[in-house]
Amino acid sequence: MAQQQNNPFAEAFKAFSNFQQSPNANFRDVFNAGRRNVEVITAANQAVAEGAQAVIRRQVEIAQKNAEGAIDLFKEVATSKSPEASIAKQAEFARNVFESSLATARELWEITSKALGEATEIVNKHVVSSVEEATKSAKKSAA
Repeated sequence: MAQQQNNPFAEAFKAFSNFQQSPNANFRDVFNAGRRNVEVITAANQAVAEGAQAVIRRQVEIAQKNAEGAIDLFKEVATSKSPEASIAKQAEFARNVFESSLATARELWEITSKALGEATEIVNKHVVSSVEEATKSAKKSAA
């Protein structure tokens, strides 16, 4: 006895046909919901992209500042009168770089956190709005 195979495409088409014939089928609402979903994803991605750009800009500024500091250190060490003075300058530079790195990490984390918070806020507002809209639509269909 041959086993009958289910065709998932035929089943999906049949379900879609049944939905289309339903008196409550409103394709405009379905299309608009999909369009709003795309708009929300685009806005959230934009917030994340702007945050990433801000982080990159700040990293470039920091790299330039660090390069300038290293050049200044090399000049001072090269013109230093004694090895002790050179070592003191290098130690001071290392301490400054360490402190600056901690502050920079905190600053970059804040920029990133803000961007992700904005993206999350955009998505959360949309989810709340969609749930409210679905609830209204369900009540309207039930009536």
